[in-house]
Amino acid sequence: MSASPETKNSLLIKSSPARTTLDLWLTSALDLLSSVRFGITLLVLLVFLSMTGMLIMQQEIDGFDKYYAALTPSQKLVYGALGLFDVYHTWYFNLFLIVLSLNIVLASIDRFPKAWTFIRRPKLDASPKYLRGQKPSATFMIRANDQAHAAQSISAAAQAAGYKTRITEKAGSTFVFAERGAWNRLGAYAVHVALLTIFLGGFLTFHFGRTGNMSLKPGASSSQMFISVFELDQQKRAALNLPFTVACTDIQQKLIRKEGTIQPSNTIDWLTRIRIKDERGERDAIVNLNNPYDYRGYRFFQASYDPTGNARSITLHLTPQTGGAPQDVTLQRNNQATTLADGTKIQFVDFSPDFRIAGGRITTASQEYNNPAAILSLTTPAGEQLRAYAFSSPLPDNAPVGAPVGGYKFRLTDFEKAPLAHVLSIKYDPFYGSTIFYIGGALLILTLCAVFFFSHERIWAHIEAHEAGAHEVILGGNTNRNQTGLEERFRKLLSSLNGTHNLEVKQS
Repeated sequence: MSASPETKNSLLIKSSPARTTLDLWLTSALDLLSSVRFGITLLVLLVFLSMTGMLIMQQEIDGFDKYYAALTPSQKLVYGALGLFDVYHTWYFNLFLIVLSLNIVLASIDRFPKAWTFIRRPKLDASPKYLRGQKPSATFMIRANDQAHAAQSISAAAQAAGYKTRITEKAGSTFVFAERGAWNRLGAYAVHVALLTIFLGGFLTFHFGRTGNMSLKPGASSSQMFISVFELDQQKRAALNLPFTVACTDIQQKLIRKEGTIQPSNTIDWLTRIRIKDERGERDAIVNLNNPYDYRGYRFFQASYDPTGNARSITLHLTPQTGGAPQDVTLQRNNQATTLADGTKIQFVDFSPDFRIAGGRITTASQEYNNPAAILSLTTPAGEQLRAYAFSSPLPDNAPVGAPVGGYKFRLTDFEKAPLAHVLSIKYDPFYGSTIFYIGGALLILTLCAVFFFSHERIWAHIEAHEAGAHEVILGGNTNRNQTGLEERFRKLLSSLNGTHNLEVKQS
């Protein structure tokens, strides 16, 4: 038994509101996601979070441990709970970034067809009423044999002013359409591409990149870098293995004043000489302040240094105890031993800026060069291993540390100041996200300049026969920006029409 038509209609009427509600909800959601205002709101939120990340030191930055220790317990708790110590990896930052990217894509899809129409199907004619309502506009009589001759004269003047022209006819009237910078209508979409490129580069860098530190002193090597890991109210350090080993061969600090301190205020540059070893072999490199080193997606920067004073090289004055002329010897830190004339081998193994013996052990009383001393290793011709000390200050003859060793008495006459160790910052960027980010930034600057410093200008001329040898021309134009520039070119166009081809132009 079939249902009556009334019953069928009733069922359709009852079922349609559910579909309509769903359609309205989806339409409202898409309208919101493609809204320019919504996109700007998300962009402001991202800018605010990025500024927060600059004002609150992030956990991967060198010196974060000191910054964290200076915070109050409530700051540690709140900042940690909100993820503000690592804001670029928080779920809400990434959510805003993804939704904003979706907003840009949807807004572009919605508005692109209209912008593309300006290029593919430009408006070639316009009514007299429309043209008189434009700013600027002008109405004048032009002397010409026919409408085609008048149109050619106007077209030539427009081309001389930098416009591309097209002549058409419609309903007995002739139209000249002139435009320049039509591609400017697509400038906003180039900006969108630049923004999405920046977002992609930032996403790759934040999620797949790593930044850590490695402390190196001459003779030491490491295959790990250390990163900060933050868990609510606790800061920890975690080691990340590197696919190669970094050995430090030398560290150097170029000072402004040789007699000054090794503080940054007296420093021109820090240099760390390293040797990288992996399955590909060995390679030497130098990392200094303005010259980072790149290898296998890892970039090495100078980050900081251990302020404890040390020496890169020393100059010793050796006085033989069995007679003979004294001699001066210069030794490099942790280099191979130097052999003297009698076969004695001497090596510079350590340095104390403020020599002190405490509990039977050699230590330093401070980081400053108050009582510098070099610790030496001697191997006599007979093979005996000895330790000697060389001081820059004169010592009493009965001082044990200043007693002759291996037949020589040692005096430290000069040394090149250098810190105990350098700290390198290592940034890992496996997908070259930073490069993509910089490309996007450069593209954004170029596209913004193109959008704001250029414009799409259109001028129409409506030509109608008025009397024998005379034609009425209604000229009008508009632009999407830089109205002043359009009006200036419009005046030049009128002036050109007055003097070109001996045409008599009379502005109404």
